[in-house]
Amino acid sequence: MEIGDRFTGKKITVMGLGLLGRARGDALFLARHGAELIITDLKSEEQLASSIAEFSAFPSVRFVLGEHRIEDFKGRDFVLKAAGVPNDSIYLQTAREEGTPVVMSASWFAEVSGVRVLGITGTRGKSTVTHMLNAIFEKAGRKVLLGGNVQGVSTLAFLDEVTPEHVAILELDSWQLQGFGEAKMSPHLSVFTTFFPDHLNYYPSMEEYLADKASIFLYQKPGETLVLGAQAEPLVTPTYGDVIPSSVQVVAETDLPSDWTLRVLGAHNRYNAALARAAALVEGIDETVIRAALEGFGGVPGRLELVRSINGIEVYNDTNSTTPDATLAAIQALTEAGKPIILIMGGSDKGIDMQPLIAKLPDLKKVVLLAGTGSEKIGGDMKTTLEAAVDEAFLHAAPGDAILFSPAFASFGMFTNEYDRGEKFNSYIDTKA
Repeated sequence: MEIGDRFTGKKITVMGLGLLGRARGDALFLARHGAELIITDLKSEEQLASSIAEFSAFPSVRFVLGEHRIEDFKGRDFVLKAAGVPNDSIYLQTAREEGTPVVMSASWFAEVSGVRVLGITGTRGKSTVTHMLNAIFEKAGRKVLLGGNVQGVSTLAFLDEVTPEHVAILELDSWQLQGFGEAKMSPHLSVFTTFFPDHLNYYPSMEEYLADKASIFLYQKPGETLVLGAQAEPLVTPTYGDVIPSSVQVVAETDLPSDWTLRVLGAHNRYNAALARAAALVEGIDETVIRAALEGFGGVPGRLELVRSINGIEVYNDTNSTTPDATLAAIQALTEAGKPIILIMGGSDKGIDMQPLIAKLPDLKKVVLLAGTGSEKIGGDMKTTLEAAVDEAFLHAAPGDAILFSPAFASFGMFTNEYDRGEKFNSYIDTKA
């Protein structure tokens, strides 16, 4: 029996379709393999039109939009929940009370496929470390599947192509790790990069945020490894020291050989590279291959991405910096490179202390604010369009300067998500002479 055949005829409720493509891909995979789906989302049919259109060929798929209904969570074989759905939702409680497994894409893939999984989490650095590891594995000629929190990628759909020779490298945010916690499983090799305040508009406390993150190592078996970043270690071990695996490796920026020269800027990226190196060594990859891959690594789109140089002005897209700590890291990297900075920032409040970033703003050449509930904490004139903010930044920029788009806040309100925000930024920069 093919792996996908196990879903044929199963009654599955998909809670949350969204617009990023991951959940849509999961649902399409299940529909192709004959599952009977109810797809329910609080967004309207109009809002989800682009996602819904692809399901017209599947009569076994039914949509319930603009609401969730208790009856759609009863009598089901599985409930597949999307990232960001509250774990204590009354609808999920209904399913659990009936004994229905509540699953998530990345953990369900790991459970069904049985392949070796490398999982990477952390408040900052998880995307970069994930893509660094992918570059290393590809350089080593290993068969790899890159998924988890990757835009447009359905991890569950990897079940159509996975073989025992594959290794899955999964970027896992705190929400996806809820799925691993629910399944009481952890990746075979786990990387925990950093831990900073984030998502406090979702989590009641940092302790609860950490509790979800901890699933990256909480269920590891003897002999499995946790690579723990030195920044996160003193925040993680006081709570979880008794259950951290004995094979833990604590890694600092200084663990990257000093003569390795990276293309990506900043001390934070040397730290990321040190973590990727440590994980790759655990996986038996030769250090010469690791070095070649890391020194050739050009970065991840939307993370201190050099978009263009225009008349001597370098333009960086750092849209995925949705916390003040991430924006501070970008500022530090460009400051170390000797660049005067015009910062474009602002967006929707996440309940995070902004004071360390606010204290740094007077050191910059210019700060341009996008409108949003978070921007109101900064004060001053706010631009109501991205185009107006970019135009204002160029008015103050001179050759040798850097325009840094690093919002420090969530994208809600003005944009669909941070990817939409970054794409719109790059598109507008492309119009500049």
